Amino acid sequence: MSFSRSARKRALLPLGTFGFVALAAAGTCHPAVAKAHHKPVPVAARRKAAPKTQAKPHDLMATHDENVSVSAHRAVQGGGLMTRQTEAKSVSMVTQDYIAKQSPLVNPGVLVSSLPGVQGTNEGPLSTTSETVHIRGLDQTQIGMVYEGMPLADPFTYSAYTSAMVDNEDLANVAVSQGSSDLTAPTYNADGAQMTMSLRHPGAHFAAYAEGSGGTHSSNKEFVRIDTGEFGHSGVTSFVSGSYSSGNLWRGPGSLYRWHLDAAVEKHWTPKSSSELIFGYNYANQTEWLYPNLAQWRQYGTSYNTHGQYTPGDTLYYKLNTKATNAVVGTLKNHFDLGDGFALDAQPYAVETYGPNNYGANIPITNGYRGTEQYAVLDGYTPAKGSVTAISIHPWVQTSSGLNLIGSWHRGINTLKFSYWYSYAVHTEFQNHYAVSAQGQYTQNNGYLTAGGKAITQYDINGFQQLNALGFEDQIKLFHDRLTIDAGLRANMISRSFTEDLPGAQPYKSVKNMFIPAPQVLISYQLTSDNQIYINGTTGYRAPSSFQAQVPVYTFTTPVPVTQPLANFTPEYMIGEEIGFRHYGPVMATISGFNYNLTHHQISSVSYIPGTSILTSQPIDAGGESAMGIQAELSTRPWHHLSAYASGQYMHTKIGNNIAYMGDVLPTKGKQEVASPKFLGALGLTYDDGTTFGNFNLRYSDSQYSTLMNDQSIPAYFTADASIGRWLPRFGRVRPKAMVSLMNIGDVHYLSSITGFTPTAAASIKGMGGKTLVGSQPAYAVGTGFAAIATVSASFE
Repeated sequence: MSFSRSARKRALLPLGTFGFVALAAAGTCHPAVAKAHHKPVPVAARRKAAPKTQAKPHDLMATHDENVSVSAHRAVQGGGLMTRQTEAKSVSMVTQDYIAKQSPLVNPGVLVSSLPGVQGTNEGPLSTTSETVHIRGLDQTQIGMVYEGMPLADPFTYSAYTSAMVDNEDLANVAVSQGSSDLTAPTYNADGAQMTMSLRHPGAHFAAYAEGSGGTHSSNKEFVRIDTGEFGHSGVTSFVSGSYSSGNLWRGPGSLYRWHLDAAVEKHWTPKSSSELIFGYNYANQTEWLYPNLAQWRQYGTSYNTHGQYTPGDTLYYKLNTKATNAVVGTLKNHFDLGDGFALDAQPYAVETYGPNNYGANIPITNGYRGTEQYAVLDGYTPAKGSVTAISIHPWVQTSSGLNLIGSWHRGINTLKFSYWYSYAVHTEFQNHYAVSAQGQYTQNNGYLTAGGKAITQYDINGFQQLNALGFEDQIKLFHDRLTIDAGLRANMISRSFTEDLPGAQPYKSVKNMFIPAPQVLISYQLTSDNQIYINGTTGYRAPSSFQAQVPVYTFTTPVPVTQPLANFTPEYMIGEEIGFRHYGPVMATISGFNYNLTHHQISSVSYIPGTSILTSQPIDAGGESAMGIQAELSTRPWHHLSAYASGQYMHTKIGNNIAYMGDVLPTKGKQEVASPKFLGALGLTYDDGTTFGNFNLRYSDSQYSTLMNDQSIPAYFTADASIGRWLPRFGRVRPKAMVSLMNIGDVHYLSSITGFTPTAAASIKGMGGKTLVGSQPAYAVGTGFAAIATVSASFE
């Protein structure tokens, strides 16, 4: 883990609407795929099913009835990029119909990057590391990431490891709430947005699916899935899938690989009560990306990365810089209908993520430091000038577990909900350093470097977090269910403790307790069956991220810490408002205006620890921020098998105060917020006649500042992706398909996002108190170059 690592929503839809959503895939893809990707009819319900002439919506999923297509178009349009929503807040979603037409190698953040207000970046055709996502100017550390009722973000740095959670082939949908998080969502960092990934359900009948992909940069992926169908008459269904992917980095030397497993077992106790056991495993490793500053980008462009040949003292040699993304996830989702309007959702879960991550470091042979304690000479070395080049191995591990309980009581026009979420997370991280040879090779058999018998390390931290959240929500429906008023409050109580076990660390131990109330009010009115207006007022928070916010970080060359804890350890807090309108018909359209105010906005100034390739982040309280804007999306029903989609957002942001910096104050008040482009837009076209299909996406991002002083920015950019495929002739029970996906058509070279913000990039600048201040350079992520991926798949029923 580097220093810079920064439920399911279907239950929220009315039954009729969910029926339409489920039907959509049947109307837009091959029936075998449709049945494989959507929830089967509960076994008890199938036994009591109506005659075939009165087929239920779920039963229609496997038919070719024209009514299926009509219903599907009412629910999903724009090639699977837009779905009917009813919540009183902005919500956008991509369905499996859209996901299946994209490269199977991209991460979920890229899948939602055409939705309004969303920037999802891809650092390569295939990437296993944490991803960068921005929604309405908030980055992935401020966005609630949820997978099947589990928080999937790192519980301390909030880095988003979405690609480690689930294969794209097993996703039912990915939803984005641009302005607020759900009141009952298990998130502790959702300032004002939420991204929710939903797993497909096991199929009702036996089925198999296999897929193979390959393309540029030796990228490849093999995927296979088996649906068991129902076990006898037990009401139990299940599926298991596995995949392997690998490739070379598209810029610089190095490679990556990923092994992944998804599995689910579902049991229907009654037509309205069920349990589902979900399991996932991920084992991945890749050569680390390097993030250039603007000068390095201008000089080296896409060739800026780790070095392919080792020279003595080179910490950027690619074999010394690798990152592991390993994860084990599991949850048991239970929904019980208790009768008389009472229901209970109970979900225990556990998520373990672990490394190691490796970097290069030059360590002084004599007179170096371990914390504030100076050592005379490294063990096994004679006093001499110079340093030892070593690989720095970080065997970090963290476990997050919890229980989310939601009880509800529906009576007449009123529904009450009570919720309780308990979460416990632990994190351990240190460094072991192994000397490398003149060829840049190393072995752990020789043992790690020590001084006075103690391991040489720049940090040795242990941390834990406990969270208790109590929630209450009341929903009332009036005027024949046309007016819905939903009000609630969640009280979040968080205790977080970190220790820095290096000699002389100040503070050695830091314990922080937070109490954060989060109220919300959602109001919607159904003008007609196809027209809705809504308004809401919501709140959100993010507890300070990373252990650097609480304990210091040291280097080998000085007893002075390279980062200091936050002087004001206060959670970010956001108050937001939205007003919106939705129309559903041959053309679907939504538009919403939004405003939010954020206090104690924390940014991370990122730099390399001297003498190493390790990025460290200095947390900075940037004070207040406000934003207001408008977003819209539009989609059409298929016309001659062609459907269109468009989205856009305009947003104006403003920093609310001047910030303290290096003993003075910078005049940042009134400046535009970092990573907040004024304009975002996307266009999509989808063709699908049931045999031949194609998809095209064009995206635009305006320029965006990377410093609080607005003295450095990255340019605006366009990117375009396309896919074309065809269902091949069926033979027996097998239906094959072939597809070609093109990413970044035109091979645009661009900086996609900011990975490390700074207050100012100026070499020197006068503070408001007259002091001469020194700036630092932001770091940037490089967007992927052109890639072509060919995919062949087949389903068997």
